[in-house]
Amino acid sequence: MTMIRMTGIRRGTLPMAVLAVLAAGCGTQRSGDAADAYRKSHPTPTGISTPSTPADFACPGESAPSTPTPTASVTPAPGDHYAENHGFRVPFELHGKHRCDGLAAIKRVKSALEPLRKRGDFTPEGTLSALTGLGYPAGKTRSYQDGSGVGFLIEADAWPVCVEGTMNSTATRADAFGGYPDHTGCETPSGGH
Repeated sequence: MTMIRMTGIRRGTLPMAVLAVLAAGCGTQRSGDAADAYRKSHPTPTGISTPSTPADFACPGESAPSTPTPTASVTPAPGDHYAENHGFRVPFELHGKHRCDGLAAIKRVKSALEPLRKRGDFTPEGTLSALTGLGYPAGKTRSYQDGSGVGFLIEADAWPVCVEGTMNSTATRADAFGGYPDHTGCETPSGGH
């Protein structure tokens, strides 16, 4: 009977070949500048749609659409996933008709709350009464004590267009947004996906 003996060199050949293939890589993922250079030299084919920023237009009573104020983006430290882990708490911006709906709701809310502000009525009950008097359902409208004033949150329509703000002796402030990712309604979500 003949016995085949493998020497140490032959036994190590197969694992080394596998290791060489794995080290060479077979994907197209690139990082940093290499990825940017690749995207510039290989543009997206014309048959494929890419996400774009919706176009805004002037709303009634507005001379030109407001341009969003760029926010200072903070680059997290390596290993810091705070922004990634809390992205579910960043509300959607409104665009197009929904932006106009939000601006109209802000104007209505401020007009209804201004008499209360001038009187110094900073009670959640008075604010809720004024907001439900505009036709917003009580179940979709919240008001609460907020320091020296009152805060409010309204689900103005089912899309949703949400209006959130505060009223105190100095001013009434309000902002409109389009809800949150992974969550329905206008309440700030307490947990992500």
